[in-house]
Amino acid sequence: MNDMTGKFTVAIIGGGPAGMTAASRIKRLKLDTRVIVFEKSRFVSYAACGIPYYIGGYVDDLNKLIHYTASFFREKRGIEVYTETEVIEIDDGVLKAKDKNGESMSVKWDFLVLATGAKPRIPPIDGVDLDGVLTLRVLEDAEKARKYVSKAEKIAVIGGGYIGLEVAENLVRLGKKVTLFEMLPHVMPTLDHDVAEYVESELKNNGIDVKTGEKVVEFVGSEKVEKIVTEKGEYNVDLVFLAVGVKPDTALADMLGLEKGVAGAVKIDKRLKTSKERVYAAGDVAETINIVTGKPDWIPLATTANKMGYVAGSNIAGKPMEFPGVVGTAITKVFELGIARTGLTEEQAKENGFEPISAFVTTKTRPGYYPGGKTIRVKVIADRNSGKLLGAQVLGIENVLARINAFASLLFKQGTVYDLFFDDLAYAPPFSTVWDPLVIAARILMRKL
Repeated sequence: MNDMTGKFTVAIIGGGPAGMTAASRIKRLKLDTRVIVFEKSRFVSYAACGIPYYIGGYVDDLNKLIHYTASFFREKRGIEVYTETEVIEIDDGVLKAKDKNGESMSVKWDFLVLATGAKPRIPPIDGVDLDGVLTLRVLEDAEKARKYVSKAEKIAVIGGGYIGLEVAENLVRLGKKVTLFEMLPHVMPTLDHDVAEYVESELKNNGIDVKTGEKVVEFVGSEKVEKIVTEKGEYNVDLVFLAVGVKPDTALADMLGLEKGVAGAVKIDKRLKTSKERVYAAGDVAETINIVTGKPDWIPLATTANKMGYVAGSNIAGKPMEFPGVVGTAITKVFELGIARTGLTEEQAKENGFEPISAFVTTKTRPGYYPGGKTIRVKVIADRNSGKLLGAQVLGIENVLARINAFASLLFKQGTVYDLFFDDLAYAPPFSTVWDPLVIAARILMRKL
């Protein structure tokens, strides 16, 4: 437990979900603590996951993506928030920051929380710095993107992960001609191929030109991007979105000499402490534990960042708490198709020393006699030797979230195929079949066991 009996100053770098949750938690538990947050952008506590939907026009006002303003935190919670202010130097107990006007300030800190998040990966492609090649990270990027999109017709999205697919869908919604490039054999690398092929079909059926197994090697243009060159061909474009993944933003961690872990993220213990005394890391900048494998992992998700901030804030304020890890649950949609996954894919299971078996079930969300049933596909993966659940993937138009959450809860508690089979899931004709798809999958897996 930390000794917080005197007056302490906690500096938090990063005003995203991890940083602001940590700040709020500390002030709630220790009201007399001075908490200072530094954020490079104009906004704090915003929903970056909403950026593709702002670009697509689902959200008409950028301010709707802000949960709480900087003024709210200053006036209602007593947190000192400095936006458009970058920390440029940091050492044991002291940091120096500079605002947008070039004014500098120095702060002495007793505890530090690094919540600098992740930043887009920029591949080493010729022409990647041309005007019209965009990335998305903060709300300012969304503002810029919306202006560019309004003047473009042919738009390329590089990367077939969550952000790439969400951006592509929203561009089609605006009537744009969209080409999606993914250098791997299928989109959504966090899915198995036999599941991802249904996602690709949904993209193609809605007018997206999907190019898998095609690597981009150059962007061409005099001042603004005009053409994409791949290993297989050339394509004229007006605009490009780079969505090839993210990496931890560890510049300040390097300045402090913090130990690194998986994927170059900051190494932490279960209380979110780093290798330096009184320095914590939370959110996408930090690694965590994958509960399925029991190994350190890096799984950058907003829900995880919020919880990590809560744990870091609790520990700094003297209320011991451990972060148990994650199973990697995520969900998105492309057009009408909901896509969810948790745990390991079959390939990941093999890489981690398991002997995976799987069941892939295609059924309806309601009994045949009750109207409105939709097709749902569920893939469940388990270990042949132990019967331990390893992962699941769910595709469908309805009830996708409920099923992935039910499975994730069992996975979090390291459940088995038998636990899934006997799990007391709800049933009524308007909502489900009497044999839930998850239970059907478990039944198939029990035969294989």
